[in-house]
Amino acid sequence: MNTSLSIPKKPNSCNSSVLAAASLNHTGKNIPKILTPRVRGENGPLLMLDKLNSSNASVLSSASLNQTTRNITKNLHAHTPRMKENIPATDEVKFPMPGASALKSYKAYLSSWEQGEILDYNKIYFIGNHAKKSHLRVGPNNGFDDDRGDYKISLGDHICYRYEVNQQLGKGSFGQVFKAYDHKDKEFVAMKIIRNKSRFHQQGVVEVKVLKALKDHDSQDRYNVVHIKDFFIFRKHLCITFELLSINLYDFIKSNHFHGLSLPLIRRFAYQILQCLKLSHRLGIIHCDLKPENILLRQSNKSSLKVIDFGSSCYEDQKLYTYIQSRFYRAPEIMLGIPYTTGIDMWSFGCILVELYTGYPLFPGESELEQLQCIMEVKGIPPYSILQQSTRSKLFFDPSGYPKITANSRGKKHYPSTKELKEILRDTDAPFQDFIEKCLEWDPERRIKAEEALKHMWIMEGISRPPTSSTPKAAEIPKPTHKHKLSYQEYAKSTRHSKPGSFLF
Repeated sequence: MNTSLSIPKKPNSCNSSVLAAASLNHTGKNIPKILTPRVRGENGPLLMLDKLNSSNASVLSSASLNQTTRNITKNLHAHTPRMKENIPATDEVKFPMPGASALKSYKAYLSSWEQGEILDYNKIYFIGNHAKKSHLRVGPNNGFDDDRGDYKISLGDHICYRYEVNQQLGKGSFGQVFKAYDHKDKEFVAMKIIRNKSRFHQQGVVEVKVLKALKDHDSQDRYNVVHIKDFFIFRKHLCITFELLSINLYDFIKSNHFHGLSLPLIRRFAYQILQCLKLSHRLGIIHCDLKPENILLRQSNKSSLKVIDFGSSCYEDQKLYTYIQSRFYRAPEIMLGIPYTTGIDMWSFGCILVELYTGYPLFPGESELEQLQCIMEVKGIPPYSILQQSTRSKLFFDPSGYPKITANSRGKKHYPSTKELKEILRDTDAPFQDFIEKCLEWDPERRIKAEEALKHMWIMEGISRPPTSSTPKAAEIPKPTHKHKLSYQEYAKSTRHSKPGSFLF
């Protein structure tokens, strides 16, 4: 299945320069141009998606990371000299080529390590000939890692002799995410490079399994979940490539100066997020880190979106961790130490929708203690049936069962039941308020499920009869303005010919 998307142009995006010819000339001779690959084929130790199943998932085990130490007799502390004999004299050399051929033709551009490593690859698509390569092989992982276990990347260098690293998109506890150009498939991708630490590698393996399961059940690309493209081990790091998307919802709100969005637009977003949760929850997958930063627009001016970052996800019957989720969107059962279910995603989802409307987090606790205080300020004290299940209640309640009240860094205190949700959601209709209340139910068993939410009145208000023809294209989103909420009238300018009330994705 072809999962590539049309990538919108962005500032600092790579263009044709990523395929530019090598320009270093130490002999006065013409150096062969490095061209776009014209031959497709498997690339050495790349691990294809169909290789991950119950019988051979061990290909990504920690043992697979122990690469054979190479017997390099050269002084690895010195730069490889670019000798005249290293510069190929042919007019033009085309990629891809076997590793041995690349070594013969482009040895001058390879570090001492790469001169041995490249022979393990059947197809070479890119060598990072303009990158500033490190020739020092001292430090963690032969000098490739920093003390944290993150891969030390040089922009313009290669990953697996196929991908050209273009820019860093993000960094977290798991590792790093880069925008990279795939010289084999001739497209930009997002690449996650997992930290070279056992627990992060193990969680990365889980993420690959989850992503593969989601993609296998979304062959028509209808469920608004990010699609994995490939995964492989490179220099002891698990790397995962994805389709490249656009701006996340937090940055989208920020671009509107935190004035929030209109309800019709929020409903369009909500419907798509629910489609993702419907699929993942049906498969027993809990996202575990749903937040605006992990929901991305496919294109910056379209309403179509995808949920990303399943790096913390797990199966309901295979939980790795008990303390998860970003604090503002953390379900109360996580803080209280109660066994969790897919219901924690619905709690996060409800918090996200309120933030999309107001422009600010619903429960912005500075600490875990204040987080629960913020929730109780709106929701009141948890029911006794919930507190009975808690293994951490002593952290939040005194011996009499009353909440511990503390001031935050600004001296503010939160008291139970002193704020109402309808005050926060002023100027909204009753169906939306009811929808949020059902997402923020204390009891996860009573909390609304994704499939139920899709049938709720507030969601159904945005749906007329399903289109009889092909699905309409994603509606355009006008550039946000700081003067007011992004209105439906602005949004509808480009969709006036569509069926009234239809979702436009």
